[in-house]
Amino acid sequence: MVRRDEHGSTLSARIVEVEAYLGERDPAAHAAAGKTLRNSVIFGPPGHAYVYFIYGNHYCLNVSCEPEGLAGCVLFRALEPLTGIEEMARGRGLELHGQKDWRKLTSGPGRLCEAFGITRARDNGCDLTSAAGTLWIGDDGYSGRRIVATPRIGIVKAADKPLRYLLGGNPFVSGVKVPRA
Repeated sequence: MVRRDEHGSTLSARIVEVEAYLGERDPAAHAAAGKTLRNSVIFGPPGHAYVYFIYGNHYCLNVSCEPEGLAGCVLFRALEPLTGIEEMARGRGLELHGQKDWRKLTSGPGRLCEAFGITRARDNGCDLTSAAGTLWIGDDGYSGRRIVATPRIGIVKAADKPLRYLLGGNPFVSGVKVPRA
């Protein structure tokens, strides 16, 4: 994930945890009730940001992932900070005391949105496939860890579905940790 902010800073972080939401047939998905003005982004085209506000104080970032007309998205749950660490800390209102504190920046959907300055007004509907924008998904060339599938967390409906994907053993994963295998 890369953010080029209005001050010319570039923030970047590796995606280490996501959850899939399978559209209108998934009772945990925002699309389960059908298309609305609020969730229209997740009905396509793919590659666009769907940002929503939760619990009255946190934004969450998803990317639409189905062909236009079909609903589906992937929620970004955690990132591993790479560049722009001080800017992320300012965005979160944190004072860092070394790398051990970096987990506080982007480990969780609300935290990563604060660190990257992601809001519904600013980012909902933006094309996450284009580096010409201010927020996009990039490839840092990383490989080497095992991807683990687990049940989704933080939901009640369809919580047993193994639709949470993470890098096993990564210290930036949110919620329940999964050991390296």
